[in-house]
Amino acid sequence: MIFVTGPLFAGKQDYICAALGWTQEMFDAHGVRDVERLAEQAGDLPTLADALAAHEVVIATEIGGGVVPVDAGQREARERAGRLACQLAQRAEVVVRVCCGLPQVLKGKLP
Repeated sequence: MIFVTGPLFAGKQDYICAALGWTQEMFDAHGVRDVERLAEQAGDLPTLADALAAHEVVIATEIGGGVVPVDAGQREARERAGRLACQLAQRAEVVVRVCCGLPQVLKGKLP
């Protein structure tokens, strides 16, 4: 599995599709994105991470930076998203952080 993370609107999906030579249809068939949203309602993060790791590409938006929310529920959702990202990075063969459309390979090597 390739795990791609980075800020909102950083070009994560465009980058990985170009790097793998995928079309949008190919990504829809083999990848999943916006997984940080799934962490909020997931009962067990390791089980969710295992299920997501079955995809070829998993994309998550970093939501842990910036101003800490006042609302306790938003803080909890943000922490769960960060914990899910850590678990996905552990399971991934390749981890890439994309910021401003520029990739930084943190783990492994793209095929």
